[in-house]
Amino acid sequence: MQGKTVVISAPSGAGKTSIVNFLIDQVSSLEFSISACSREKRLEETDGVNYHFMSSPQFQEMIASNNLLEWEEVYPDQYYGTLHSELERIWSEKKHVIFDVDVMGGINIKKHFSSNCISIFIMPPSISALKERLSHRGSDSNTSISKRIKKAEEEISKNKQFDYVVLNDDFSIACNEVLKLVTNFLK
Repeated sequence: MQGKTVVISAPSGAGKTSIVNFLIDQVSSLEFSISACSREKRLEETDGVNYHFMSSPQFQEMIASNNLLEWEEVYPDQYYGTLHSELERIWSEKKHVIFDVDVMGGINIKKHFSSNCISIFIMPPSISALKERLSHRGSDSNTSISKRIKKAEEEISKNKQFDYVVLNDDFSIACNEVLKLVTNFLK
């Protein structure tokens, strides 16, 4: 069985992971696709749960071996992507795949799955609110935050390439709006 796919994308700090976690708690037929990445693991993260962590050379080997549905060099020498094996794992469980991916990853997944995919862009209320959220997270340096904000401005300009754009100004409202879109799509 090949189930449906749900893409949640946003700039870093816009709330996509929190919204994905909410959806997984609410919709039992959704299963999280664990992305692969070559960035350093944060203290609170677990390999194989938050990401499949690997070195840049390992990631490049996965690219060369065609083991990825999509991938992107999001920052210099920091790769993110979706392993084919994740999709196979989830579909073998007779579930639908939910992706928590960067904007280019979301666009590429939507192109691949077309009408079998809903893509939702989570819009931050403003760049200044995004910067504040990233600062409060406490996991990024000022240099990293500056890079993420610059990238966020580029990513926001691509929001029209998604099926829906949901403003995350009020978390509860955003969650319920996304839940309604996803449940209607999965019917």
